[in-house]
Amino acid sequence: MEQPLNVVFRAYARLQATQAQAWYEEQQAGLGVEFAQSLYASIARVARQPLAAPVVHGDVRRAVLKRFPYSVFYVVEPQRLVVLRCVHTRRNPNAWP
Repeated sequence: MEQPLNVVFRAYARLQATQAQAWYEEQQAGLGVEFAQSLYASIARVARQPLAAPVVHGDVRRAVLKRFPYSVFYVVEPQRLVVLRCVHTRRNPNAWP
């Protein structure tokens, strides 16, 4: 099995993820933590198999979180995976481009 790629979040993607986590935590104690766990589990999956998620635009790929209506958009570079956005797909179904 290959080594997972290193993961880098762009600042805007990190902000989107942080805001989503805070919103879920406001809704119910502990739900923000569950969101973060789901987010990082999805990212860990694509870091291990970066080409498994479908291409949605150019070289941008989309991974869908389990349980939460969010998608992570990323690109694969030679030694890393770059997370570009973390988007609520029900509020913004056409999040990319």
